[in-house]
Amino acid sequence: MAIKHNQTIPNNHFRKHWQRRVRCHFDQPGKKVTRRLARRAKAAALAPRPVDKLRPIVRCPTIKYNRRTRLGRGFTLAELKAAGIPKHYARTIGIAVDPRRQNLSEESLAINVERLKQYKARLIVFPRKSNKPKKADTPKDQQTAETTQHIRDVFGVEQPLAPGFTEIPKSELPSGVEGGAYKALRKARSDARLVGVREKRAREKAEADAAKK
Repeated sequence: MAIKHNQTIPNNHFRKHWQRRVRCHFDQPGKKVTRRLARRAKAAALAPRPVDKLRPIVRCPTIKYNRRTRLGRGFTLAELKAAGIPKHYARTIGIAVDPRRQNLSEESLAINVERLKQYKARLIVFPRKSNKPKKADTPKDQQTAETTQHIRDVFGVEQPLAPGFTEIPKSELPSGVEGGAYKALRKARSDARLVGVREKRAREKAEADAAKK
């Protein structure tokens, strides 16, 4: 079709300066190496301290996910008090503290208090001055215990099974539905929907047969 009159170009945003606006992440492999080296340098600077902190076990929000557990932001003041750890001292020995969080059940309080006690039993506190150890510091004969770089490796989260559920091996799984589950569900739904119609049809047929006799 021939062009006639002054055909204006529609404003479809095809005239942006793409050299200035578009960014290509060609440095992604190099950044990956940089982050790994930074983590290694941080671990070496903090050694023998772990690079992460001890965090509580909490439930995921909403009814859909509350059967799962995960690591929370920090321990509550009630949990620290029950474990016998001052809140200001807790932050200095690698324990995360969240004063805003509240305990809504005795079970969560007991789980996190036991977690704090296990951590406290394994904790090694080196004195700032070797010739002047303090009361809270670990004795010198106990400072050679095994250390870890990540607290999460030792105090991780194990997903408990929901009540009423058990695990079975794959070999004991039940066989599939003959014809497929979709076909079986459609048939069951159809039978439930047509039960009244079929009863009426059977009743009318029986009455017709009785009238013929």
